[in-house]
Amino acid sequence: MERVILLADMNSFFASVHQAIDPSLRGKPVVVSGDPSTRHGVVLSASYEAKAKGVKTGMTVREARATCPEAIFVKSQYHLYLEFSSRILRIMHNFTPFVEPFSIDEAFLDVTGCQKLFGPPITIARKLKERIRQETGISCSVGIGPNKLLAKMAAGLEKPDGLTVLRHEDVPHRLWPLPVRELFGVGPRYEYHLNRLNIRTIGDLANFPVELLKRKFGVKGEVLWLCANGIDASPVDPNTLKQTKSIGQQITLPRDYRNGELKTVILELADLVSYRARLKKCIGKTVVLFLKDPHFYCLCRRQTLPEYTNLAADISRTALELLKRNWPANWSVRMVGLALANLVPQYADQPALFDEKEKIKSIEKACDLVRNKYGKETIFRAASLKEGCWKYYT
Repeated sequence: MERVILLADMNSFFASVHQAIDPSLRGKPVVVSGDPSTRHGVVLSASYEAKAKGVKTGMTVREARATCPEAIFVKSQYHLYLEFSSRILRIMHNFTPFVEPFSIDEAFLDVTGCQKLFGPPITIARKLKERIRQETGISCSVGIGPNKLLAKMAAGLEKPDGLTVLRHEDVPHRLWPLPVRELFGVGPRYEYHLNRLNIRTIGDLANFPVELLKRKFGVKGEVLWLCANGIDASPVDPNTLKQTKSIGQQITLPRDYRNGELKTVILELADLVSYRARLKKCIGKTVVLFLKDPHFYCLCRRQTLPEYTNLAADISRTALELLKRNWPANWSVRMVGLALANLVPQYADQPALFDEKEKIKSIEKACDLVRNKYGKETIFRAASLKEGCWKYYT
């Protein structure tokens, strides 16, 4: 039996959530940004009314205001998006137990064998779209295919509120004429290298000698060739959320930060990352630091620790070492990200007598108790009083 896979993609999700909650925003150009009060914030999501005026994700607030002066700017509220995402996933589980979240606003559903319960695939997709619309106020585009790749590509062919079927036999005339950048898995770096091989369309890639691609790009070259030909055997895995690989936190800063100010931000991010790791009962061995300057130059560095940890002291110390080694003190920063990776479950460990780290553990556990009872913003480092950064995380 051929598999039947759906990919449901919520349309302009963040903006749609605000329009669903506030009826006065419906039909109007809504722009969601990190901090609408500053001209340097970044657009995180735009309603289709705003997109029609030229607003794009990733624009600065200043650019978005110039592009669409009548736009209504709303500050992002991540807890709302998580709540709506959870509600939508619960609706999906009414159709099949095989639901794989792909992002906060997308999920795959394997509905193979569900036709006797809900009808043919198109009927299932229509019922899913209608239930999501009725119960959350969010519209979505659904792609139907015999595998995850074609379902994903199908969902992107018709937006907003689309419903598209993409079969193996449709690949040559539906996908091959498209630019190679539109193939799932091809980013700007691969687009550049593929263009240098005179591969401009998905069809060019599909008909390129696979051995040459493997020689040039390794295993990734073969994977791209298979994708261009609509081939994908990966299963819909409902356990992906249980396999947390990293815990991270990032912030777009309200202005250019340097040196001492950056250290304060890193300390605060380390507190949040370590707190979340302890909530999930995880420990990690790799610290990842991500920095972006005002001109969008990015730097990502990581360091593996000698032992597993979920302590802010270990995370911040390592991150500050990465900062010192890799980022000139006189360079400004506009976005900072910090993550703890290579996670494993934390099991009860035997405290070491006279170990200085036990004091640190006790302090951080005490801070956790305060955060759990009164909220994460109720306790923070003294350095934050001077820099005044904490308010930007909440």
